[in-house]
Amino acid sequence: MNSLQQSNVEAVSKGQLWTGRVLSGMGVLFLVMDTAFKLIASPMAAQATEELGYPVRLVPVIGWIEAILLVLYVFPRTSVFGALLWTGYLGGAVATHFRLGNPLFTHQLFPIYIATFLWLGLWLRDRRVRAILPIA
Repeated sequence: MNSLQQSNVEAVSKGQLWTGRVLSGMGVLFLVMDTAFKLIASPMAAQATEELGYPVRLVPVIGWIEAILLVLYVFPRTSVFGALLWTGYLGGAVATHFRLGNPLFTHQLFPIYIATFLWLGLWLRDRRVRAILPIA
């Protein structure tokens, strides 16, 4: 463990570290499932993509984009960059649901819930993120 990683661990309590891991894990688990459905081109993913107004042929492409973003997020060295890219990606999902007039709390805001899990989990377990985003 290098000195930067060690100082990050020391600056975060065990409770914060584990709460951050759980929140990040919840977001990652949902995104892994969503990514897997797209990569295997499940009929459910194809139908949902078409209902959102995107061509079905893009399902595997979207799946690979999600897979790359997941890899970036789960590795500590690139997790902030991954969270930033996920924020842009999920913002597009919010815009898509908003454009279609889908229900607010279950569709339009759902990508924001996922982004919140990713960012709050990262914020709780990484003091560098707290330095950038001083919430408390």
